[in-house]
Amino acid sequence: MTDRYVEVTLAKRAVGCTARLLTERAPRTCDAVWDALPLGGDVYHAKYARNEIYTLLPAFAPEEPPLENPTVTPIPGDLCYFTFSDTQLGTASYGYGEDAAHQGRRRVVDLALFYERNNLLINGDQGWVPGIVWGTVVEGLDVMADACQDLWRAGALGESLRFRRA
Repeated sequence: MTDRYVEVTLAKRAVGCTARLLTERAPRTCDAVWDALPLGGDVYHAKYARNEIYTLLPAFAPEEPPLENPTVTPIPGDLCYFTFSDTQLGTASYGYGEDAAHQGRRRVVDLALFYERNNLLINGDQGWVPGIVWGTVVEGLDVMADACQDLWRAGALGESLRFRRA
């Protein structure tokens, strides 16, 4: 099987990294993402998980992938896939306004990049939130991590997170 790669970028900051899909560990998730590329939207920085940036998208897979290659402790360079219902992201504690693009969707897909160590996928409203690890960054993580820290400190407004075939 030939390796597949995606480019992950922060558009406004003009920074990106390259990740290899983990097809051998998460085949259904990799196929779902690959078939839907390019994908992207507004970027958010995690409040609970720590060193994570993500975008919230409409569900794009004909059938949601099962929880394959799960983790609650992602490491630097992990790309993760999460699925949420419309009510799971509806509480005010998440900081999404009523005008957020994902409001009103029955299913929301969260594509995330973890850029530093010491992450734990637990939150006060839901408890453990396992994610599917579907890719690993193989090039450019250091530059992307610097941009993610800038996003944390300077803000995410006007920035987007993009995924496309490399």
